[in-house]
Amino acid sequence: MTLPVPVEYEQFLATHGAFEGFTVGDEMPGYVALWPLAEISGNNSDIEIQKYAPGYLAFAGNGGGEVLAFDATGAVYMLPLIGMDPRYAVKVATSFGELAARFELAA
Repeated sequence: MTLPVPVEYEQFLATHGAFEGFTVGDEMPGYVALWPLAEISGNNSDIEIQKYAPGYLAFAGNGGGEVLAFDATGAVYMLPLIGMDPRYAVKVATSFGELAARFELAA
């Protein structure tokens, strides 16, 4: 089962494009590189997320060997690319909107 991309992610990309930069403060994830909508399916297939972490949909990387992924509720988690397993998922936001509010966007 492939999860849908949350509408707030699609809306963010339509407004701001594929953000690449840092989150404010010391909260995870720090660095974020969002994937364009057209790349999400292929990237998830490449990392075999449905095999190793079913129930998640990756949508970004953190530049440090981890991906950011949605669960079925739309919450955002960090998952390691090596040793990917749902038990290693670390929740970083309850929604994409909560995560995006921490992006250092250019004024």
